[in-house]
Amino acid sequence: MTNTPAEQAEKVAGVEVGERRITIPGMTEEGENLAAATNAAADHSHGGLGETKQVTSGAGSRTNRHTGFEVSGFPEPTGREEEWRFTPLKKLAGVLTDAPSDGEPVDYQISAGEGVVVSSLAHGTAPRNQALQPADRAAVVASKNVDEALYIHVPADTEVAEPIRVDITGLEAGKRANSHIVLEAGTHAKAVFVLEHRGSAAFNGNVEVILGDGADVKVISLQRWNDDAVHVGQHDAEVGRDASYKHVAISLGGEVVRLNTNFRYAAEGAEAEMYGLYFADSGQHIEHRTFVDHNSPRNTSNVLYKGALQGESARTVWVGDVLIRKAAEGTDSYEKNQNLLLTDGARADSVPNLEIETGLIEGAGHASSTGRFDENHLFYLMARGIPEKEARQLVVRGFLNEIIQKIDVESIEDSLQEALEQELQIHGH
Repeated sequence: MTNTPAEQAEKVAGVEVGERRITIPGMTEEGENLAAATNAAADHSHGGLGETKQVTSGAGSRTNRHTGFEVSGFPEPTGREEEWRFTPLKKLAGVLTDAPSDGEPVDYQISAGEGVVVSSLAHGTAPRNQALQPADRAAVVASKNVDEALYIHVPADTEVAEPIRVDITGLEAGKRANSHIVLEAGTHAKAVFVLEHRGSAAFNGNVEVILGDGADVKVISLQRWNDDAVHVGQHDAEVGRDASYKHVAISLGGEVVRLNTNFRYAAEGAEAEMYGLYFADSGQHIEHRTFVDHNSPRNTSNVLYKGALQGESARTVWVGDVLIRKAAEGTDSYEKNQNLLLTDGARADSVPNLEIETGLIEGAGHASSTGRFDENHLFYLMARGIPEKEARQLVVRGFLNEIIQKIDVESIEDSLQEALEQELQIHGH
């Protein structure tokens, strides 16, 4: 008897996902560490017309990764390290050295509604470093070299109607800028934070987000730099009991953009999501790394990143890690990355990693795909009188629109739609 569509379950590497994510084959109540299995090198078929096979390998257990606030704990990377093996290190020399900012190379404009507290936090002043745990040299260097972190606090039981904006504009290409921003929402507070990056600079920025119990917070980080800008950053969040957190990263501009986006839980009952959209042109390197640390029970997470690439030497990287610790019983987690190659010469690397230390979970899974246009979609549109060029644009817009809709701020959505239209015109696609 054939199952109905509602009864069918999608499987990724043998793991049921979707509505029927209830078991993981081979797991027992005592749990099993799957890092070796999910991170082992193997042929990785991504699907899609014209796709090629590639061999990928993971980094081993995330529990063994070093974090800390001493620069000496993070030597200058060589490119052989797992966390740096995809990154063009020569282009990042200006942000990885242990050095202060070059004067005032960026301008900050802050727009916050009534009731929002804007101030600063010196080293050692709570809640600075409550959520952030530097996980690479860039993050620890930025943490050390910012004396006063920007602090934006939404008090408990406060709902901010309009987005709280931090507009960061680089004033000169190559000028070093260290940045540290702390965003906090008290118990049952509700707010949307928008961080928009423009202009030119060598920017090294940390962002930490602290959610009180029952808080509802969305952070939208827009990377719309000029073509000569460099941006590295780490965004960490600590999600309180029964809180709701959404992080959306949009990377369109900059010569090199490399963001680490991470969250962990302060208690159970929370829901956290990460979404990302990136569009790389010739000569651009856009790299996103995500880490979901399920460190407490009965929490859910969802990660979805989508990217498009066009032009010779366009390069994107997505590395997604999910760690479900032994204490995290009742976890429900899923991560997925999808990439669309629009021209020859573009390259997308996609590495999902899943590590599970307990079998008492609701479900977990991951998926990754990289490919060219679906010719069936093009044929369908062209058969209805739509020229090929416009048909290709419609396919790309439809592919990326899922992420844009997660923003839920009309002015930003409209602006991004216009930016994508301009991107699609560059090579006539």
